[in-house]
Amino acid sequence: MSRPINIIGISGSLRAGSYNSALLRAASQVLPPDVQLEIGAIKGIPLYDGDLEASSGIPASVQTLKNSIIAADGILLVTPEYNNSIPGVTKNAIDWLSRPPADASKVFGNKPIAIIGASPSGFGTLLSQTAWLPTLRTLGMHAWFGGRLMVSRAHQAFDANGELIDDAVRKQLSAFMQGFAEFIQNRG
Repeated sequence: MSRPINIIGISGSLRAGSYNSALLRAASQVLPPDVQLEIGAIKGIPLYDGDLEASSGIPASVQTLKNSIIAADGILLVTPEYNNSIPGVTKNAIDWLSRPPADASKVFGNKPIAIIGASPSGFGTLLSQTAWLPTLRTLGMHAWFGGRLMVSRAHQAFDANGELIDDAVRKQLSAFMQGFAEFIQNRG
């Protein structure tokens, strides 16, 4: 890499023992040289309410994450799959982050994004990852499709402490992060 790359990672789960949060932490351990991963948080973001926005403005938790996304070279979205689709808490965070409408292009426009996910099911997060595409397109983001990572049977890939113990998944994750970093670098 010719210049440092800064990626912000966002786990779409609020659960303390989340496999997706564990996958995000594991991604931070397999980064190529000159790549940094900041872990952003959606915990504490209230449900979007236009009346709240009008009376109080953008909540501090949203503004903090928004500033981190603006400063990042790319976004790694680590998404669970709930009822064959995207998690409501993550979509809610994206809805807040795109407010006010004039900020949406500053936050998301032309921003490289990659999506990965983990699930205890045998199907991984295929449907959730696919369901995100219309939202990413609407926000003007540039999704990287050079690799896919859907960790199925996540309860076997991680130990009780949330450490990645599956060497095959670790190798896939490392290759994924390398590919995403190259995508970001080549766009810059």
